Amino acid sequence: MNVTNGKFQILYLAIMIIIAALFWNTFFIYPIKLFVVMLHEMSHGLMAVLFGGTILQIQIDPEIGGYCQYTMEPTFWGSFMTASAGYLGSLFWGTLILVLAVKSKKDKYISLVIGLVLLWLSYFVLKSGELFGTIMTAGLGVFMLIAFKYFSPIFHDLWLKFLGITSCFYVILDIKDDLIDRTNIGSDADQIAELTGFSSQLIGVTWILIAVFTLFIALRYIYRHPGERFN
Repeated sequence: MNVTNGKFQILYLAIMIIIAALFWNTFFIYPIKLFVVMLHEMSHGLMAVLFGGTILQIQIDPEIGGYCQYTMEPTFWGSFMTASAGYLGSLFWGTLILVLAVKSKKDKYISLVIGLVLLWLSYFVLKSGELFGTIMTAGLGVFMLIAFKYFSPIFHDLWLKFLGITSCFYVILDIKDDLIDRTNIGSDADQIAELTGFSSQLIGVTWILIAVFTLFIALRYIYRHPGERFN
């Protein structure tokens, strides 16, 4: 079977989603959920930096949660964009990993970049004094660097596709759980609700629609332009 075929790529990803669903509440998926939290908090921090702020510290906790503490001039657009960056940012990074994993001939370099980013991120987690988050963030970063050095191309192909597609679906489920099923819990949507006057449920539904549309566009692109595999 031609692994560059678009239909095969979509089938490939569908099987990965089924596997993720079967093992959703197991330790097998747990590190990926933490990885999405890392992307979420990193996105808050990077957006704050774009608006002239500074990242102070990041926390990643065992309950698959976290926060990013930063300093920033309190403007409407700065606050709005920074609050929006968590879910939408983690969706962006997950989609980017997925598409690059399908298109790239040298997936291991994607693993290298992810590993270096996670090691950089672990510095801010360490500043929070939270041991669990520091170990998990740095540990996953080291794992990605070891994989870059020693693991085969097929591992990187499978792992990065699984990481990307699972991250995208987890973002959608996380938005539903945090912003629609529960409200007034101090979420990102609650912050935007205070800024705009719209309900946090409406903001959550809007983000879900954006996430589903983004994933649809990515999968359609993969189907039509699956790209070559390996040198």
